Amino acid sequence: MRCGSTGDALMLRYTVWRLLAIIPALLAASLLIFAVVELPPGDYLSNEMQELVAQGEGAGAARIAFLRDEFSFDEPFLARYAIWAGLMPGPHGFDGLLQGNWGWSFLYNKPVGDVLGDRIGLTALLNVATVFLVYLIAFPIGLISARRPGGLFDTSATTLSYLGLAIPSFLLALVLLVTGQAWFGLSIGGLMDPRFEGAPMSGEKLASIAAHLAIPSLVIALGSAGIMIRRLRANLLDEVNRPYVAAARARGISETRLMTRYPLRLAFAPFVADIGNLLPSLVSGSVIVSVVLNLQTVGPVLLAALRGQDTFLAAFILTFTAALTFAGMLVSDLILAWLDPRVRLGKGAKS
Repeated sequence: MRCGSTGDALMLRYTVWRLLAIIPALLAASLLIFAVVELPPGDYLSNEMQELVAQGEGAGAARIAFLRDEFSFDEPFLARYAIWAGLMPGPHGFDGLLQGNWGWSFLYNKPVGDVLGDRIGLTALLNVATVFLVYLIAFPIGLISARRPGGLFDTSATTLSYLGLAIPSFLLALVLLVTGQAWFGLSIGGLMDPRFEGAPMSGEKLASIAAHLAIPSLVIALGSAGIMIRRLRANLLDEVNRPYVAAARARGISETRLMTRYPLRLAFAPFVADIGNLLPSLVSGSVIVSVVLNLQTVGPVLLAALRGQDTFLAAFILTFTAALTFAGMLVSDLILAWLDPRVRLGKGAKS
């Protein structure tokens, strides 16, 4: 890639630097996740072994012993993690996450990739739609509130923001689920019509997903939108009281042009940077809401995997959600570097 200017070269260097920084962060996160998943005593296979021995089923117990050896359950913790991640050869050589093998689900008795199927893409789609909706709600409301602080609109927006913060997303999902069925005869659960589950992607299936995506995204987004409204309002009010704004007013610049040309540009950078702070709560909130609304995402499968101590399935789902968070933070940093040259200049100097 040829860069036509110093700014493009610095942006490229900053992008490469941020991509490289994600690699050790994701490795550290996956190690921590694997450790947390294995914290409860025992595992799926040892629990099955105890049940089979108690029932006197020797053949089944022998199969469990074979699986423990096949998946290196008797190796030390760090060796088990390294084999699962693909950093160390196991019984079948290097065959882990880095090589595209997501592991085996003992709970469902099939590969993790087959268990999750479309759920991976639907989870990513739900989180992207939620982030987009947060900013679609927060940006105009925060801007209008800052233009007329203390007015009726600002007071109403503040009240609604606090309500969004106070009501847990899973409780709002439960209320909508019950009232939608009881009052309107509508079922708002799921991300698609049941007839499309397991079917290949088509135009009708895509339309069904789009129609069902609005309510779960809105439920997850409301609390974060309340936070972002308050932050954008505070940033703008801080900027409009600065001397350069008073000077612009003295020159006769209209209020709309003044607000959009000067304070908004400066207040928008930290507003964008907050994507990285929002994503962890959005991802965790989407997992809980997906269980309540029975969404075809990784949330219900994760809950079942944690209950059944299905190590590889739970560890992969949590690592995937961590990767989603890191990807969102990367996008946030790149947008911020594009908006504010000081960011890429500072990082370029350090690298």
